[in-house]
Amino acid sequence: MALKIRLSRIGSTHNPVYHVVVAEARSRRDGAATEILGTYNPRAKKDALTLKVERADYWISKGALPTDTARALIKKARAAAAPAA
Repeated sequence: MALKIRLSRIGSTHNPVYHVVVAEARSRRDGAATEILGTYNPRAKKDALTLKVERADYWISKGALPTDTARALIKKARAAAAPAA
């Protein structure tokens, strides 16, 4: 079972909103997800990204491969969480 951390679109037409999910690599983009890690709203000025970084790290340790976009979002969430910690 190959897992990927990727984006799943939940927004309406012309208003994209995405879930950051762990899903089977062969499943459809908006298909069943193993776990929802957070949300990403590219049009929001404030609070555009909410992500459970510790769960993303857990899935990466179990062999899940993030897509390029998901990897960038995880990196951005880590940077935002570092000053607060």
